Amino acid sequence: MARPVVNRLRELRARKRWTQADLAKAAGVSRQAINTIENGKHDPSVTLAYRIAAALDSNIEEAFVFTPEEN
Repeated sequence: MARPVVNRLRELRARKRWTQADLAKAAGVSRQAINTIENGKHDPSVTLAYRIAAALDSNIEEAFVFTPEEN
């Protein structure tokens, strides 16, 4: 089953030439948290998703893409 939310964090970080640690510091979380979100092992809370998107000078719709399952 495909994940309904995919993220573009790696791509958006690359635009800023940031490491996971840079993004973590800007978003106020650990590097490990960013790693698990970026690799699809964990979905962030809505609040954290907004903080991450803002840190990346992005919006939540660009950083986290909802892909509904087809029935």
